[in-house]
Amino acid sequence: MKNALWSNVFKNWQTEESQTVLTLKQVPVFSGLRPRELKAVENLVHNRTYQPGEMIFKRLAPGEGMYIILSGKVEIYLEPEPEQRNVLATLSNGDFFGELSLLDDEVRSAAAVAAEATELLGFFRPDLFSLLERNPELGNKILINLARVISTRLRKTNDLLTEAQKSLSHESK
Repeated sequence: MKNALWSNVFKNWQTEESQTVLTLKQVPVFSGLRPRELKAVENLVHNRTYQPGEMIFKRLAPGEGMYIILSGKVEIYLEPEPEQRNVLATLSNGDFFGELSLLDDEVRSAAAVAAEATELLGFFRPDLFSLLERNPELGNKILINLARVISTRLRKTNDLLTEAQKSLSHESK
């Protein structure tokens, strides 16, 4: 009886975090979440696997949520045909994409394809809305983080546009 008691006391003492939780901790959308909150998010995400060249989503397809890369590589591009593709970004472990779809019902602005065997976590709009109803504090933390991510990306885009405009105005002189 004594051994059974000690094994129960130390059952969860030094458990390691799952690969999913470790990856979620790297994503700014989930930064600052407590271990219990990360576990709640882990229970909501969906694992997806893709083979090299497999389409994750097409440009102009309905957006349903964001993806986080557990392993592999994903290419983001605008053109539909492989021979015409101009890759906008190549993303890998811990990177995320599609986060705007958590907020609106708009279509995808770009396409995503697995550049190699890839494992993704999907965090979808219905899951976020369900979380907001069941645990408003956690849902709002995620929304605030999401707003920060989007504002950072918007600022970077504005900087790039400003630089491009300056470059064009110097070329025309």
